[in-house]
Amino acid sequence: MFTGIIQAVGTLAGREQRGGDLRLTVRSGSLPLADVRLGDSIATNGVCLTVVELTGEGYVADVSRETLELSTFGDLPVGSRLNLEKALTLSTPLGGHLVSGHVDGVGRILERREEARSVRFQVQAPAELARYIAHKGSICIDGASLTVNSVEGDRFDLNIVPHTQQETIIADYRPGSWINLEVDLVARYLERLLLGDKAGESARPVSGVTMAMLAERGFLR
Repeated sequence: MFTGIIQAVGTLAGREQRGGDLRLTVRSGSLPLADVRLGDSIATNGVCLTVVELTGEGYVADVSRETLELSTFGDLPVGSRLNLEKALTLSTPLGGHLVSGHVDGVGRILERREEARSVRFQVQAPAELARYIAHKGSICIDGASLTVNSVEGDRFDLNIVPHTQQETIIADYRPGSWINLEVDLVARYLERLLLGDKAGESARPVSGVTMAMLAERGFLR
């Protein structure tokens, strides 16, 4: 688990195809690795990766085929900057929100505009993720815990303050940039719980929460 508070910005130093999946080499920048051991997890642009080798300048990790399909890593070029966060401990302040590092999909930056010292971005999410994104709710963008300022359909706005711009890769975003999205963990579990006994009736993907479903379970009058 992670908090979505970025600890350092690293660089993608290498990528090697391995039997259909990928091995990445990351230069970790200012991220302290003295306490990192093989098998530990590091969120890399929001993706929970397992350290398989320590290089002295960073770490090496494998990326599965499923992760390549759901994240930006499939096309991310060598030299790209990366948001990095080590796994939280029981003494880690939870300054963001609970983040699993399991990316749900890829979003796209539609618009960037300056607002005083902040920058406001409009983001388009995959349609199947839109129901999990709420006004003033939390969302994880390339590993950074952010607050949704407004939402309409599959589009939402983010206001990025100067400190976040300085400490993450978000200042690099331009219209057309692709970003990793992880929706709020609570929203995903809540949807499953609302299915009740029907959750086990079929192995087919469920269609999500509907007004009829909420009424049937007594949430609407």
